[in-house]
Amino acid sequence: MSYQVLARKWRPRNFSELIGQEHVRRALVNALDHDRLHHAYLFTGTRGVGKTTIARIFAKSLNCDEGVGSTPCGRCSACEEIDSGRFVDLVEVDAASRTKVEDTRELLENVQYAPTRGRYKVYLIDEVHMLSGHSFNALLKTLEEPPPHVKFLLATTDPQKLPVTILSRCLQFNLKSLSVPQITGQLESILRQEKVEADEAAIRQLAFAADGSLRDALSLLDQAIAYGSGALVEGEVLAMLGTIDRDAVYRILNRLADNDAAGLLDEISAADEFAPDYEALLADMLSILQRVALAQVLPDAIDDTFGDRDAVLGLGEHFSPEDVQLYYQIGLIGRRDLSFSPEPRGGFEMVMLRMLAFRPGDAAGSGHSVTCRAAEKRAQAGHAKPGKKAAPEVSVNAVAESGGASGEWAQIVDKLVLKGLTQQLAVNCALQEVTESAVILTVDPSHTRLLSKVRNEQIEKALCGYYGHDVKLKILEDGSPGNETPARRRAREQENRQQQAVKSIEDDENIKAFQDTFGATVNYDSIRPRD
Repeated sequence: MSYQVLARKWRPRNFSELIGQEHVRRALVNALDHDRLHHAYLFTGTRGVGKTTIARIFAKSLNCDEGVGSTPCGRCSACEEIDSGRFVDLVEVDAASRTKVEDTRELLENVQYAPTRGRYKVYLIDEVHMLSGHSFNALLKTLEEPPPHVKFLLATTDPQKLPVTILSRCLQFNLKSLSVPQITGQLESILRQEKVEADEAAIRQLAFAADGSLRDALSLLDQAIAYGSGALVEGEVLAMLGTIDRDAVYRILNRLADNDAAGLLDEISAADEFAPDYEALLADMLSILQRVALAQVLPDAIDDTFGDRDAVLGLGEHFSPEDVQLYYQIGLIGRRDLSFSPEPRGGFEMVMLRMLAFRPGDAAGSGHSVTCRAAEKRAQAGHAKPGKKAAPEVSVNAVAESGGASGEWAQIVDKLVLKGLTQQLAVNCALQEVTESAVILTVDPSHTRLLSKVRNEQIEKALCGYYGHDVKLKILEDGSPGNETPARRRAREQENRQQQAVKSIEDDENIKAFQDTFGATVNYDSIRPRD
């Protein structure tokens, strides 16, 4: 027996085998089981998500010898003939090759006649948006008054090109692109049954490259098995796809985070040895930057689908949120313009250098990017780095002796150039003790989740720059802060200002007059203190 490609061999034969598309499956199953059948269905969605597969399963459900229902037997002659493409009453048409009105009229001239073999005569028209205007007019006449024994199943990747007169006469189902975990799960199941050894990372690479299309994933799987001589190894899959190891993308991003232009170009040079698709490389970077932005707002939302959760969270610590947003936008524009570059690598390098060139100066984290020793040397030299404020002439002991350790920590935090979650950690700590060489803080119990080694180091470096010499930072998490944190202080001050604003409204004579004369009421939710 000749080899059958995986995309055909593992094509779903019934609704229970469908991957994803639960909203479509549920609607069709209920319609079939409760005899609420429409005469025309339109299935839309990108390539390889199951449009024609669902249409064929629906045709089997209508014509199974055991009766109309959502679970065709798959064994009767009607089911077997539909699966093999030999069922005379299932008329499949590729509209891309039959666009003329004569073709459509020829197709529909037999609609009025009863089915030859089955219960219903089913017309499956793929890529229906390719029909000409006159062809749509010919089809519309039949859709308006179809015979009871006829069902139309239309499929398209571009529903926007369909006339509204056609859309209004069909039940429309929009099929979704499949997620990477859905595709990964199906590939793993198939590989187990095919008895093919595979790396988990290699399967993830194929699922990601499929871009939401299960059919594309199966085609790539066929190619990868042949390329790897019957096995899937990540390195070979990456070579086949023309992509580079995801770790290389992270190395490039880390160089970007360090503002290291030389190291960045070195990483690009190393990646170039694998002859990568630079547009795909930039797309991988954008995908990671999106996850980094999400990690900075909601770390718990980052899953480990790609096995890189820790790497994403790490980048979230090193990038400021402003940088991530800027780099994402530059990358989007750069990807669009990459095809205009005289040479792909040069175009990619320009995108990376543009990210460095447009990186905000002080906002890029100058406070914690400078080393303690460099800060000390600048302090000794009696001048500050151009564009950066000099460290304040306040000794550590003076802070300890000044009293009011909580006004003092708030003032220090305001001068430390911290970003994102690192800043959130700092403002939710209270100052406990200060010595010549150490600062001890206590974190608010409700914010202990912000504690991390990287954030601690960033605050420590910022303090070194603030004081002009080495300072060790220790953050305690046991017990409540002895002093008020800057965040709590700001919340208390805001609450006081809000109460004062409310009182000023309540005491206003004009407001009282409105209440007495017209029965007016105060909308307290609308009251805000003036800045």
